[in-house]
Amino acid sequence: MAAIPLLDRHCQRDTTRLNAEAVRELMQQLHGDWSADDDTQHIRRSFRFKNYYQTIAFVNALAWIAHQEDHHPDLEVGYNRCAVNFSTHSVGGLSENDFICAARIDLLVPPSD
Repeated sequence: MAAIPLLDRHCQRDTTRLNAEAVRELMQQLHGDWSADDDTQHIRRSFRFKNYYQTIAFVNALAWIAHQEDHHPDLEVGYNRCAVNFSTHSVGGLSENDFICAARIDLLVPPSD
């Protein structure tokens, strides 16, 4: 059976921690700017924008996705940047929920040339 793409999934309340191999496989479905830390407990991506308005518009759209999926990242927001950090605290590391939300956030920013 083929794996269901991340964008066709929704976050689940009952989830489990992913092992390093599963993290590597799911990372392939995300934009290349996402990175996993060495102990595969977090994934992170930094976004840059032209101005504060674009940054806050992105944060608001991201907040809507997080609310819809009931899965919320840690954010670091500045004038023209936003760093997004996902981890599933209830499992003590990464779950599929982190990757589902990251894939949805990838759609908010057009690909750069």
